[in-house]
Amino acid sequence: MPKLIVDQSEFLDVVETLASVDRYALDTEFHRERTYYPQVALVQIAWANTTVLIDPLAVNLEPLARVLDGPGLCIVHAGVQDLEVLDLACGTIPAQLFDTQIAAGFLGVASGSLATLLDRFLDIHLTKGDRLTDWLRRPLTNDQLVYAAGDVDHLLELTSTLEAQLEAMSRLGWAQEESELLRGKPRNRRPPAEAVTRIKEARSLKGQALRVATAVATWREIRAATLDIPIRQVLPDIAVVAAAQQRPNSRAGLSKLRGLDGRHLKGSAAEEIVEAIKVGLAAPDPPATSARIPDLPRELRPVVTLVTAWISQLARDHKLDPALLATRADVESLLRDDPECRLLEGWRSDLVGAPIRHLVGGEAAVAFDGGGRLVLEQRSNKALL
Repeated sequence: MPKLIVDQSEFLDVVETLASVDRYALDTEFHRERTYYPQVALVQIAWANTTVLIDPLAVNLEPLARVLDGPGLCIVHAGVQDLEVLDLACGTIPAQLFDTQIAAGFLGVASGSLATLLDRFLDIHLTKGDRLTDWLRRPLTNDQLVYAAGDVDHLLELTSTLEAQLEAMSRLGWAQEESELLRGKPRNRRPPAEAVTRIKEARSLKGQALRVATAVATWREIRAATLDIPIRQVLPDIAVVAAAQQRPNSRAGLSKLRGLDGRHLKGSAAEEIVEAIKVGLAAPDPPATSARIPDLPRELRPVVTLVTAWISQLARDHKLDPALLATRADVESLLRDDPECRLLEGWRSDLVGAPIRHLVGGEAAVAFDGGGRLVLEQRSNKALL
């Protein structure tokens, strides 16, 4: 049975030990159904032959920052949400990171679950548990503790196996580079002014209606974050769009909007929504964040389909996860000369970015090799017909 840490002094002893290890595995359990920010419910950590489960409802997790900021390598699986949780609970994220899901992608496993990787690489079969269990309910059951420990028990061994195979294929550096990029990704620090872009019904709005929707959605995002409640509890999407279209200037007018009722107008909410509508009406131009991504030049549109097919072939040839190699959005970004395109840097630049540039420049061509495979080859400049 894994050890559950519910005492602060005992937790500090764990931190002291972890501060001196060269690598450790980490996972978190959290809920966010009733809050704006994720509520951490359990932290699982394994090192050497030890696994502990830390109860954040009983201890203050902030001292864990010492470990996260230290030189030890933190090993996670599909860790993007774990990083958000750690940032909120500890004020920092691991300084050194290795994500096993990312690493497996360089061995041809597309978005593999932990159970899939353990089965494939270590012949270990995880015990199935209740995926929708309530991790915030106390006391935690023995089954919950065993299930939670399984998320980190074998991560160190899995990492060693993945590293060996990646090293043999000269791809370990790629996986390390990609794990480092994960550290730099946004962690739910969504700019409030961009909130309107996530409302499907608002995408067809223009002019004044779009400006009002932007202002109301911005207010909703800020209020949800301030109160730490889901944005749908502040205002449903349909109410944001209705406010943009009808633009009421009073509480009585707001109460007539579709999707909005008294629970949404408690306290100062009604006055603040009316003020947000006024802000939108007074805004001279739509925010820059709502500007459309420029369309591809017409002559380059056929290139996207051609290149995407070649990338799929390239991924199969190199036993890579196609989504890890390059997505359709990546290709379009490159063709638009987007300086932020990820195909312009690192291993992707050599493997994908440069060849695509040769193709678009007329120096290369995509062809069948006679065996059903697509290949990129030097262009002959000799028309067949």
